[in-house]
Amino acid sequence: QVQLVESGGGLVQAGGSLRLSCAASGRTFSGYRMGWFRQAPGKEREFVADITWNFGRTTYTDSVKGRFTISKDNAKNTVYLQMNSLKPEDTAVYSCAAAYSSIAWDYWGQGTQVTVSS
Repeated sequence: QVQLVESGGGLVQAGGSLRLSCAASGRTFSGYRMGWFRQAPGKEREFVADITWNFGRTTYTDSVKGRFTISKDNAKNTVYLQMNSLKPEDTAVYSCAAAYSSIAWDYWGQGTQVTVSS
């Protein structure tokens, strides 16, 4: 049974930092992309960043470029999202996901709340 478990969310002041973790288990993720998404109240879920498991290639949405960094630890089967210079508009539930194809995300975590106060 595949599980993606996020942790590291919380309340932080604007300009602060948080590091989210996504612990993956239940299968080998070789060949997968691992991604972070977020959903703010009343808004649709949006893509934040992803990383390829094998080669570490990364992609970011424009609004987080230069502030967020996605990384992975293959030995720990864990993906991270380092978030710096946080803004109130970054407030959302952040979820990690795994995809084998470019069409759909196959597995999702439950999410962790990030709240940035002004």
